[in-house]
Amino acid sequence: MLKRVQKLKNGLRGVITIPSDKSISHRAVMFSSLAKGNCVINNFSSGADCHSTLNIFKQLGVNIEFIGKKTLKVESEGKLNHSFTPLDAGNSGTTTRLISGILAGQNFDSTIIGDESLSKRPMKRIIEPLTLMGANIESVDGHAPLTIHGCKLNGINYSSKLSSAQVKSCILLAGLNAEGETTYTEPYISRNHTELLLDYLGADIKVNDSSVTVRPSKLTGKDIEVVGDISSAAFFIVAGLITTKSDFIIKNVGLNPTRAGIIDIVKRMNGQIEILDKHVQSGELVGNIKVQYSENLKGCTIEGEDIPRLIDELPVIAVLASQAEGQTTVKNAEDLRNKESDRIKCLVSELTKIGISITEKSDGFIINGKTKITGNAELESYHDHRLAMSFYIAGLIAEKEIGINGFEWTKISFPEFEELIYKLI
Repeated sequence: MLKRVQKLKNGLRGVITIPSDKSISHRAVMFSSLAKGNCVINNFSSGADCHSTLNIFKQLGVNIEFIGKKTLKVESEGKLNHSFTPLDAGNSGTTTRLISGILAGQNFDSTIIGDESLSKRPMKRIIEPLTLMGANIESVDGHAPLTIHGCKLNGINYSSKLSSAQVKSCILLAGLNAEGETTYTEPYISRNHTELLLDYLGADIKVNDSSVTVRPSKLTGKDIEVVGDISSAAFFIVAGLITTKSDFIIKNVGLNPTRAGIIDIVKRMNGQIEILDKHVQSGELVGNIKVQYSENLKGCTIEGEDIPRLIDELPVIAVLASQAEGQTTVKNAEDLRNKESDRIKCLVSELTKIGISITEKSDGFIINGKTKITGNAELESYHDHRLAMSFYIAGLIAEKEIGINGFEWTKISFPEFEELIYKLI
């Protein structure tokens, strides 16, 4: 599907409510399926990835049903049943990596499959620590499909070279069903939705800076309110900052400090942004974000402990950086190459086509601003939803129309994207 985007004549104005957080939606279904008792999940994500997780746990014998458009009721005995057919994770790396930790300690075997894109993403990062715990996993050269032979696991003390919430969550979930204590340590603190939600549901879990320790635990079902997704809000934050006359509010945005790196970067770049009505909801910080057009954006360096707090937002931050005076440098972000696409290479290739001065580095990129976005080009999405939406935001200020091939991939994570854009136009 080719999506054409033209320059926005007037700014974005009004109020929108951002869709539910996908990371939390995944975990809400998984953890409530492992908990004994009933649970109502409000504001569940409509994205295809989260529905892959939902369908897998139904396949594993958990009674889950919608009792409203975005409300789920989960009834579980706290155990899973063997599925005689493969578990299809679709395009979802989160589903694949997290559920591997859960399935490794079961008393049955499982096979996880996915689409072509998922089958190219690296799984050694979870296979290696799970194997140290005693897991028996077969893969295709470190990629899906994965065949997991359920067996007894032992707790480990694992230090990761990579700050990854997916790897951390996988090992902690395996630790819930392992003998002894499991400790996971990472270089910088990655998003901590797993730790917060496990604690909320009664797990024996302790956090000490960048280390997390979990003991074998039984979870208890509780109602879960899913906050809005800051990764989805990021596209609107950037759109508001770079389109003239914009002034709007995004409601119900999750502000978890381990996820809200984009807020800090926007402030560092002199963007006009304000947080309103902060409060806590099911263990997560949430609030409203007021965004206004910002003419005097400044470049900055994004590196180190910034990266795990905004890894998914870096494609649209690249668009923001093109409208900032001076140089913006992104370092230590080599894991961008292991996403739905090689996001470093693909960003450089496509943004160059529309006049943005961007240079590829092994672990990131450098952007020189402030640049007029010329447009007048067709851009490839590379089957990557975040690239497609980032290019759309660039198109709102391009001098001439741009086309985006494969725009339908946005349905994976954010089917409401265009609807909300139109609401603010």
